[in-house]
This record gives sequence, structure tokens and C-alpha cells, in this order.
Amino acid sequence: MNTTATPSVLVLGAGPVGLATALLLRARGSAVTVLEAAAEDAPRPGSRAIFLHRQSLATLAAADPVLGTELVAAGLVWGARCTSYEGREIHRRTYPPPPADRAPFSSLPQPVMEELLRAACRRAGAEIHWGAPVTGLVSSPDGVAVRTPQAGHRAAYAVGCDGARSAVRRAIGVRLRGPRSPHAFLVLDVADDPGRPLPRERAFHYRDPRMAGRNVLTVPFRGGLRVDVQCRPDDDPEALAGAAADWLPGLLPDGHACAVTWSSHYRFQQVVADGLTDRYGRVLLAGEAGHLFAPFGARGLNSGIADAAAAAAATVTGDVAGFAAARHRAALLNRQAAGCALAHLTAAAPWRHAAQRLAAAAAPCSRRAGSWLDRAPYGPRDAGIPGSRY
Repeated sequence: MNTTATPSVLVLGAGPVGLATALLLRARGSAVTVLEAAAEDAPRPGSRAIFLHRQSLATLAAADPVLGTELVAAGLVWGARCTSYEGREIHRRTYPPPPADRAPFSSLPQPVMEELLRAACRRAGAEIHWGAPVTGLVSSPDGVAVRTPQAGHRAAYAVGCDGARSAVRRAIGVRLRGPRSPHAFLVLDVADDPGRPLPRERAFHYRDPRMAGRNVLTVPFRGGLRVDVQCRPDDDPEALAGAAADWLPGLLPDGHACAVTWSSHYRFQQVVADGLTDRYGRVLLAGEAGHLFAPFGARGLNSGIADAAAAAAATVTGDVAGFAAARHRAALLNRQAAGCALAHLTAAAPWRHAAQRLAAAAAPCSRRAGSWLDRAPYGPRDAGIPGSRY
């Protein structure tokens, strides 16, 4: 097979990473078929992924400039971030509104993001089959054969973008390895109330007295606010979510409608696949099919889009081994960075609590102390990957 010719590629999964992969493959001239297990009208998750970093926006806009504009227009660029400790603000930074063509990020609901990506894929000529779960996959030196309940499909390559419970990963005999956090995190989406607008700032609250000393992160997106609550070891996350009507009003402007549109809870995994390809170099893994991180620093979605770009390039050049090596290293670095944030947040070691308390006490006189408390919950700014933040 001539690996320098534009190949046919199966993309398995139509979440944000799968749709991005299909779009980037079409931009390189590959024939693309997307197979998605869910129905087209199946309910989509809430704010599991809401933050597209500048790097991801640029990657997608290079494939489809219209999409790049739409993702910024449909999202929100919040103008401030602040950090509080035990109810006292200790750090704040504000930003001037950026030019529309140089947005540093876009914060938008995942269903809206997916809708825009689907439209871009249609414009690009990618074929999407809904209700088509992978029931069989066989790879060989010459390509990949995939079976669904409706039909069989063959292509030169397949890219598995089918998420944490990836059927593709299992089919090629790859395992995820790494620790799982014992701490649960509760996540809620709250809809905007036109009469009492939500704050347009990202806020982290250490030991928030409004939540009986739990850590709370709030992140605005277009149309609402994401609320992350770090549960205590003895919390029942489902019971805490069920009691949201009691505690949520205290986190929002007085009189806010407090309409919860989606909620979930997680014990974050910090796992990376043994490898990101099959033994023949015909099946590639991208996004959560190949790694799961705690989301601090927005590493899940954005590293998945970096995977998508690398996979699209590898299927055209034939350098699948290079893709596997580079993106596996990236996954390990991203896991390490997310792990730093998770360790800071959970503060299992007494010295971490002491360091946070000392920095909070010093913050009124030391901008450096306040800045550290503001940055640390999101992990290192750069994962150490040349040419990429993710």
C-alpha cells in the first residue's frame, strides 16, 4: 500500500475529538467515514468539556475558518479570574476584551461545540453513520476491517475516539494504567437567569464557608455556569447533588433561578494506555480512548484535539510510530501536570494544607503568594511538549 497517498480512514466515535479528527482528516484530503454508537438525537452530556484553548481553536480554524469563527462567537471569554480562601478574596486578575480574531479561548457548552463540529464535518464531506457501535475490529498490515450491526467497513486506517470505555482499545488489546483518585468531585451546570446575570469570571474558593469548607470552582460558559465541588471523603456525592436546592443559592447572585440543567460526579482517573496503536500501525487511539486525566487545566479535550491533529497527519504520512511515541509522551506529561493539580486540591499531606494557609496569610502583602494559590489548582501551565501546550 502506498502510504504517501491520501488514505481512507474510519473514525470511531463522534464526540468532540472524533469530529475534530474527521474534519482534520478531510482537510488533508482523506476519505472519512465516522461510526458513532449513539443515535443522532441522543441526549448529549453537559459541561464535561467546555473550554477550547487558543491552540485548539487555531487547529480547528486552520481546517475550517468558518468553524473557528463560530466557536468563538458561540462561546464566552470571561474577563476575570479570582481566588478566595475561607471566604476572603486573596487574588484577582482582570483582562481587557480580546480582539475577535485573537480570542485566548472559548468557553461554550459541549452540545453546542459538537453541533458546530458536525456542521463543519458535513461541509467538509465527512460521512457520519449514527447508531453504529463497533461490534468487531480486525487489523492487518494492509488495513482495518470494522463491523457494526448494520454493515462492514474497510479502510487503510482507523482512529479510535470512542471515549473512556473504548471498544476500539479493547479490540486491539491495549490497557489503561494509572491511579484513580479516592476523592469525588460533583459537577453541576446552572443556566443563566436573564434577570440576575451570573458573574463572568472564573473563581476558585479554597475551603469555601458557603459549602462547609469544601473547595469550589465556578467557571462561566456561554449560557450558564459550571460549578465543581470537591467532596469530602465521607460525602455521598449523589446525596449532595440531591440537596443542591439547599446550598446552590448561596453560591449564586441573590434571587437567581438556580436552574440545574445537568449534573454528574466523578472519581478522576489518571491513566494512560500502554500504547496508542495496534501492532500493525493501522489503528490509532485519540482522546479518552488513550488517556484519562483529571480535568484541571482543561487537558482532556484540548489534548484530545492535539491527538486528532497528530493522528490525521500520521495517517497521511504513514508515520504512525512517530504519532504513537509523541502522543504517548504527551499523555504522560499531561497526566503528570493534571496530577500536580489534583494533589494540590486534595491536599492529602498536612504540609500542603499548611502551605496553602501560609500563602493565604501572606497574599495581602505578597502578590506572588496569591498568584501561586490562583495557579496551582490547574497544574503547570506548560506540559513540556515542544510546540504544544498539550
